[in-house]
Amino acid sequence: MQALKLVKHLTLAAVVVGSLAACGILPEKVDETAGWSTNKLYSEAKDSFDSGDYTKAAKYYELLEGRDPFGPHAQQAQINTAYSYYKDNEPAQALTAIDRFIRLHPDSPSIDYAYYLKGLINFNDDLGLFGRFSGQDLSERDPKALRAAYDSFKYLVEHYPSSKYANDAALRMRYAVNAMAAHDVHAAEYYYRRGAYLAAVNRAQTALKDYDQAPALEDALGIMIKSYDKLGMTELRDDARRVMEKTYPKSGYLTVGHRINTDGDKKSWWQLWR
Repeated sequence: MQALKLVKHLTLAAVVVGSLAACGILPEKVDETAGWSTNKLYSEAKDSFDSGDYTKAAKYYELLEGRDPFGPHAQQAQINTAYSYYKDNEPAQALTAIDRFIRLHPDSPSIDYAYYLKGLINFNDDLGLFGRFSGQDLSERDPKALRAAYDSFKYLVEHYPSSKYANDAALRMRYAVNAMAAHDVHAAEYYYRRGAYLAAVNRAQTALKDYDQAPALEDALGIMIKSYDKLGMTELRDDARRVMEKTYPKSGYLTVGHRINTDGDKKSWWQLWR
């Protein structure tokens, strides 16, 4: 009975609101830009953009693109729409906008920036370059966005090496590789802690195979040594240990069984690589 009464009340409320709107009692939404010229719309969009009102900027830039898709401001409006959504923490809409720009304007003078921005949108995901860690282990992040970011930055560096964005893109590529390697190592450690030693070895081997010289590879080798030891595979354990001795001769895995910093405390790779 209570549920039936609630449905009746909600239905009545909807009818009342609809009736008020139909009678003109409720105010109608007014498009404040309806009478604006494209120049006025661009000016207002730019003012909002420059002042950091990215929600309004994105709205105005999208309106401008829709009203004058072949006008002199259209390309810049598309780029700024993507950036505005990016700054407004709307990555899905930002990616849609920048992908549209890349598809429509592959020969644009701004195409290098477009790939850089696409990389940034995927890369940041609540974290800036080298991280604002806030206690979060980056290896626990889903690497899908980092892989997409890496691919965009790689395209930029390879196709536009003289771009002013290339050096920063290369730094972010290195970060992405380290984080993706750490993701595999984190998974390997998870398996090891639960006694799934063969799965731990396989995941650690994936990191060693796919990511060259990433800091997390010391941990990958360490997990392999411990896992082979648990499995009784002494020959493979000793092989992994020899690789560790050659690659990381001062590794804590050779003495205390885990990575150490200079003070002797156990540290994750991301805590060291700063």
